[in-house]
Amino acid sequence: MFVGKVQVEGLRGKRCFCSWSGGKDSCLALYRAIRAGARVECLVSMFAEDGERSRSHGLRAGIIRSQADNLGLRLAAAATSWNDYESNFIRILRDLKDQGIEAGIFGDIDIQEHLEWEQKVCDAADMASALPLWQGERLSLVREFVNSGFETRVVAVRADALPPEFLGRVLDVELAEEFVRRGVDACGENGEFHTVVTDGPCFRRPIRIEPRERVQIGGVWLLDVAPA
Repeated sequence: MFVGKVQVEGLRGKRCFCSWSGGKDSCLALYRAIRAGARVECLVSMFAEDGERSRSHGLRAGIIRSQADNLGLRLAAAATSWNDYESNFIRILRDLKDQGIEAGIFGDIDIQEHLEWEQKVCDAADMASALPLWQGERLSLVREFVNSGFETRVVAVRADALPPEFLGRVLDVELAEEFVRRGVDACGENGEFHTVVTDGPCFRRPIRIEPRERVQIGGVWLLDVAPA
């Protein structure tokens, strides 16, 4: 039975989904899995109760759908509260399992609780889980992402970590190094910042986005972006 945590090389030829936030880490995890021979068929994203924005990064649903379309992948999504998040996620995975999907790809780097949760939900659906970025060196991951040809912009910053002036900036190695000098994780693994990917080698065409207002909600500065 193909279950449990596996290395990315173990995904070769396997039908997979990718847990998708719309940001750089899930995108790089997807890219590594594809290059390792995984047959990625769909993205899994969770939206707020009204279905308008993603639970993880607060991105408009239209942005997530545009990313899926440009990646040539179908989108499996559910609107959910935080209280029902896990049960709804497992429900999606069980539906995917019935369709022949064998494994899930996740973009976490080193938060043990996230690893354990991802193994838990995949186990519940009789699937394997793979974390292609696990234990990666932060700046090396950013360099790989940028040098592979991806483009991503900062759309959220935690107010106690970074000022709102960073919103809308393209994440490159120089910006990641500036974050490190400020005491911020280069990949924002602790939620210091979030990004939205707009282009890269997996994309059929660049995604055009329109920056809108900046708002502060619950200690986080957010840049609202809409499909252009």
